[in-house]
This record gives sequence, C-alpha cells and structure tokens, in this order.
Amino acid sequence: MAEEGRLSGEAADPGDRESGGAPASFEEAMERLEQVVRELESGELSLERSITRFQEGMMLAKWCRDQLDRAEQRIEVLLQQEGGGWESRPFEPRPLEEE
Repeated sequence: MAEEGRLSGEAADPGDRESGGAPASFEEAMERLEQVVRELESGELSLERSITRFQEGMMLAKWCRDQLDRAEQRIEVLLQQEGGGWESRPFEPRPLEEE
C-alpha cells in the first residue's frame, strides 16, 4: 500500500493538510475542525488518513482552546459601584458544573 508507514504525521497527499500552518482566524479553525469531524464520521477515509485527520483535529482543537483562553483573559467586567461610578475587574469564569 502506498500509505503504509505514514504514522509520523506526514501527509499522504497535498490535500491532507489544507493550510500547513496556523489558521488565519478562530472562525477558519472552527470551520476546518468541523470539516475534519465530518470526514472522520463519514467512515470513508483509510486508517492512515483517519489518523492524520485525527491529529489535525486535535491540533486545531488545542489552537481554538488556546485562543479562547487568551480571549477570556482579555475580558473585563464592568461593575457599577454604589456611588454611581464604574469599576473594571478581570473576568472570573464560574466553575463548570459537573453533571
């Protein structure tokens, strides 16, 4: 098989990796991640291509998570003080509720 031995992350063909680098935007990364998920769920990829797509999806998911973490750090909450003025505080997310 032509695809044997490609577990190192090397693409089987040029179409395996769309951009080759970091996404231009969060939206672009999410769109590509959704495409990767659809391809994996289709069941039409070979094992080697499935592994390559899975690796790409994991990298995209991490990149998106990192972008969201950075955005969260930049968000400030404006609170009205008793005297009518405004106070800026860093955003502190509530802990996730475990189900």
